[in-house]
Amino acid sequence: MATNRYESPLSSRYASDEMLYLFSADKKFSTWRKLWVALARAEKALGLPITDEQIAEMEAHIYDIDYGYAAEMEKQLRHDVMAHVHAFGKAAPKAMPIIHLGATSCYVGDNTDIILMREGLQIIRKKLLQAIKHLAEFADRYKDLPTLGFTHFQPAQLTTVGKRATLWIYDLLTDLDEVEYRISTLRLLGSKGTTGTQASFMELFDGDHEKIRKMEEMIAEEMGFSGVVPVSGQTYSRKIDSFVLNTLSGIAQSASKFATDMRLLSHLKECEEPFEEKQIGSSAMPYKRNPMRCERICALARYVLVDTMNASVTASTQWLERTLDDSANKRIAIPEAFLAVDAILNIYINVASGIKVYPKVIERHIRDELPFMATENIMMAAVKRGGDRQKLHEAIRVHSVAAGSVVKEHGAKNDLIKRIAADPLFGLTEEEIEAELDPKLFIGRAPEQVTEFLERDVYPRLRANAGILDEKPPELKV
Repeated sequence: MATNRYESPLSSRYASDEMLYLFSADKKFSTWRKLWVALARAEKALGLPITDEQIAEMEAHIYDIDYGYAAEMEKQLRHDVMAHVHAFGKAAPKAMPIIHLGATSCYVGDNTDIILMREGLQIIRKKLLQAIKHLAEFADRYKDLPTLGFTHFQPAQLTTVGKRATLWIYDLLTDLDEVEYRISTLRLLGSKGTTGTQASFMELFDGDHEKIRKMEEMIAEEMGFSGVVPVSGQTYSRKIDSFVLNTLSGIAQSASKFATDMRLLSHLKECEEPFEEKQIGSSAMPYKRNPMRCERICALARYVLVDTMNASVTASTQWLERTLDDSANKRIAIPEAFLAVDAILNIYINVASGIKVYPKVIERHIRDELPFMATENIMMAAVKRGGDRQKLHEAIRVHSVAAGSVVKEHGAKNDLIKRIAADPLFGLTEEEIEAELDPKLFIGRAPEQVTEFLERDVYPRLRANAGILDEKPPELKV
């Protein structure tokens, strides 16, 4: 529905509700409040004068956020964190004196960013596995179907449709490894104070270093983390953001490669993405079946690749213990990278689960090119009958050039086999030559490679995540 305000297409057209909620105001500010509760609970346990009643009051108001009051306070204070401290204090007045005690803004801001990035990576991980599952089924189904391989988008030795799909899967497996590594290594900032020295907590805990260390351990445990970063300025190192966005960029690269391959195969009419009964390919040309989903993957992937630069530039330009030129950029760059990759994977899953293959077209393309590729086999068969290898090689060269001219200059069919059969130098009939043209003789170990790869590298990962794979795949918005 049209409105008079800009709305990001990532929200209205592409990203899932699950990912949109993760980067919503409700998720962000309720997480702030959970962090304030965790801080107060740890401080109370370690001896500061905080009551159970104050903590209970805070816990009761984690989700009822008065955004109007928070906006009003931010206009006055020009500080978003303090505005929400006041909004939380208005809802929990008995706790107001101890909310945010000893902390700086990055306690809620940075810790929340880490929490959201980890949860976002967990969503991405699930969708990577779903895409891999569909591609694995496709690869197994078509592991024996010969097809032209291409180098430089020129016909090369044969492969199989299923073997080609394993290349897409392997890219996603490397992305899965990277996502899992990032999830396992993310640490909270903890509560480090304004320059990372925890000076305010030294004052609160009368110089007791052990209590300060314990406080951070307790906060990390309550928020579901194994620990906090060992040292920081006011913020966690912005290299973490760069690492996470590079991980998302890797997924975008893999998806764009897959989608580009599908677009090329669609042009060849060998494979197509799903095309619905009433789908329109072009407003002007009703016959068209444009690969619009794969084109959308490529478009969104391009955005992610460029967006990744935001985090790397931000990380490289931070000043000493803290500067604020990261904040406005992070608010846009990180959520939108997650939303875009979420959308990319939604489309990837949709396409991978419904790829249409046209074996007859594939066979015709093989028949057009295989005579050239089979010439070495033909030459060896003629040598076995007493032919001179060097003379046969030259004859094949001459016939191949002539047959290529017939195809390229006259648009006729490849007649290389007829030319060789008619040349007495070879001593082979057309039928004998045709026997050398079984496509399965030219696919090497492709079927076995598919089976080995799936059984060794793919199925164990899928079996270990069976629960995730049972979930309903995401539906596309448009």
